[in-house]
Amino acid sequence: MTDSKKRYLLIVNGKSAGEPALREAVGAARKKGGEIVVRVTWEGGDGAEFAEKAAEEGITHVIAAGGDGTVNEVVNGLMRVPHDRRPALGIVPMGSANDFATSVGLPLEPGPALAAALEYDAYPIDVVRMTAGSADDTATSYYVNMTTGGFGAEITSTTPKMLKRMLGGGAYSLMGALKAWRHQSYRGTLHWQEREQSESLLLLALGNGRQSGGGQVLAPRAKLDDGRLDVLLVKDFSSVWELPTLISELQHFPAEGRYVRYFTAPRLTVTTRGEDEPWPLTLDGEARRFDRFCVEVVPLALSVLLPPGCSLLSANDPP
Repeated sequence: MTDSKKRYLLIVNGKSAGEPALREAVGAARKKGGEIVVRVTWEGGDGAEFAEKAAEEGITHVIAAGGDGTVNEVVNGLMRVPHDRRPALGIVPMGSANDFATSVGLPLEPGPALAAALEYDAYPIDVVRMTAGSADDTATSYYVNMTTGGFGAEITSTTPKMLKRMLGGGAYSLMGALKAWRHQSYRGTLHWQEREQSESLLLLALGNGRQSGGGQVLAPRAKLDDGRLDVLLVKDFSSVWELPTLISELQHFPAEGRYVRYFTAPRLTVTTRGEDEPWPLTLDGEARRFDRFCVEVVPLALSVLLPPGCSLLSANDPP
């Protein structure tokens, strides 16, 4: 029996609203006494607005039913609510990639995922704040999983949605293979802690979670509650003969490799010069382009419904 003090708001991506398994799961939960309000998104911004208003309506838990983009939108709405009134977040993964849900071990079918969300405990995790834009205009947004920049973001943003749905994570790998022969690097100056470094990068990954792009593990040692970003830098290469070294380093994520560098930091800033192209970025599946951006960890800002023993929580590390 669901705790009567809990009130759930299920925010469903409009494209998934007709999913029979989800409808059946909601009906089954209500028969058991679960108090679930359902709202369906119609256009961009709806999910954030529903989540932001949830606390005013006495909602204790907001469940996002959709892909990584839907989760991201709901997270941004929740982060507009004062911390002491912020509802917990649950996830019913219904997208093509579902990177965050997969990495934390959530059920991937709508029925089991909703049932689990109604039973799981909430654990506090970090949220990453991004301030980005141009010299004339900046905006702030949040994410819980990962931002990728450069080549990796291009792959995600240009993979056709139909191909994503047909192939899932395989669509990203296919598009990556096609683009590898005419890749483009991006220049920028990176600032973190007391360091400054100008680089021409093929890929930048800023992980709170571990994977992006439909199953590509880019931050294998990331934790959701350690107060730090896991940063992956992949430098550009000039010859196809250098690819074996780059690929080998990507299998081990060295702290200071020839092409790959992996480290942690609570905050990182990237700036470009006037002649440099804006960086393509994806924030939890949403594609954007920026001249400059800063990411920083907001420690333990959001409670999330996670399975017991989730490997991305520091508290579950082996002694």
